[in-house]
Amino acid sequence: MTTPINAHAPASPAGRAAYGRDARKRASRSCHAWFETGDQRPDPVAVLEAQSATRVPELVPIRYARMLESPFRFYRGAASLMAMDLGEIPNTGLLVQLCGDAHLLNFRLLASPERHLVFDINDFDETLEGPFEWDVKRLAASFAIAGRHNGFSTAEQDDAVETCVRAYRTRMRQFAGMRTLDIWYAQDDADRMRELMASSLSKEARRRADRATARARSHTDLQAYAKLTRVTAAGRRIAPDPPLITPLRDLADTSEDAQEKELRTVLEAYARTLSSERRHLLGRFRLVDIARKVVGVGSVGTRCWILLLLGNDDEDPLLLQAKEAQESVLAAHTGGTPYDNQGRRVVAGQRLIQTTSDIFLGWTRANGLDHRGRDFYVRQLRDWKGIAQPDSMDPGLLNLFAQLCGASLARAHARSGDPIAIAAYLGGGDRFDRALIRFAQAYADQNERDAEALAAAARSGRVQVATL
Repeated sequence: MTTPINAHAPASPAGRAAYGRDARKRASRSCHAWFETGDQRPDPVAVLEAQSATRVPELVPIRYARMLESPFRFYRGAASLMAMDLGEIPNTGLLVQLCGDAHLLNFRLLASPERHLVFDINDFDETLEGPFEWDVKRLAASFAIAGRHNGFSTAEQDDAVETCVRAYRTRMRQFAGMRTLDIWYAQDDADRMRELMASSLSKEARRRADRATARARSHTDLQAYAKLTRVTAAGRRIAPDPPLITPLRDLADTSEDAQEKELRTVLEAYARTLSSERRHLLGRFRLVDIARKVVGVGSVGTRCWILLLLGNDDEDPLLLQAKEAQESVLAAHTGGTPYDNQGRRVVAGQRLIQTTSDIFLGWTRANGLDHRGRDFYVRQLRDWKGIAQPDSMDPGLLNLFAQLCGASLARAHARSGDPIAIAAYLGGGDRFDRALIRFAQAYADQNERDAEALAAAARSGRVQVATL
């Protein structure tokens, strides 16, 4: 059994509330408005280069190219910079299992094992224990940056930030009065979202939201299977699309027999991390192909593999994604991680934060093509996932999405942290909300300066950028 987060806090509700209010002495609510960097702040490009040094060299220029598309895209790839900045300022010491990269596009519609659509966090590569406000600040700043990208006024950006933080604070106060099991069972399903939309959106906005829900239901494994594979003489195999998708047979120097043996060893090690009934289900499928895939923005360059397995025949597929798990960007600014496998860290964090995790979620360690051992976590490639399109949002829709994300983050934090202590710290007023509006704007400015530093490095030839 692992030690509970905040295990040293008082046991009684009154004591926990007092503990939360005491945290204001370490970091007042108003102090969260402050953000500025000193002369000693490391060069942001050097930080990104250090991170890129552990990645697949030929993919790093793709990462930089995606980050340079806009300040918002840069922000998605710059979690290491924000972790560095947050680690230098006072924090509350009120610990939760952090997402670690809680920007708005890491919240989306997902399928529960019971085949219900739920709204939840989806990315846990950086998950680690840390002060609750680090996630709130990263999420809040993402709404200011997205609003700027859409050309919204400062007042409209601030409204989205305030809506997000207020939703977090008010829902955390709700959780503070709930039974422990009720907190654990709480989830944000599509029905709750529909009720919220009915009271908050125009008919046209509701129609757009309904279409987004329908698209999420259509993003199935069969759709991904049809898109990513083709019929060959050997049967269905993953279709190459270099450099974004490259089958292992086009990468490895080893024989096909050696590759197959290694892959089966990896799959067997991963299977041992599943519960017995899910291990049995996985055993009904056979591995037929594997390919390297480029994913996301911040993750580009890490090793990511898609595995094609078949059940009864070619029309009975299972697509898994094995993604490299490196040390969290938060580790250098916290106490580190108790796990000896970074994939296990990701899986443990995801299971703690999410209400319903993928039934095939597990981890493994494997030797790469460079014969170095690396940690991976594994999950289904696509299963009813719906991602927001902030570029197409008007201020009203961005505000609604901010409300959903803030409330969802509070639910995630209440599962692992102490909602009574956090709610007591936040209080019933809007002091924390107003502070984070100022922080979000200040950090959006910093993000633009960092993005320009990377652009300057690309113009000078210091970093290589792919042509997309």
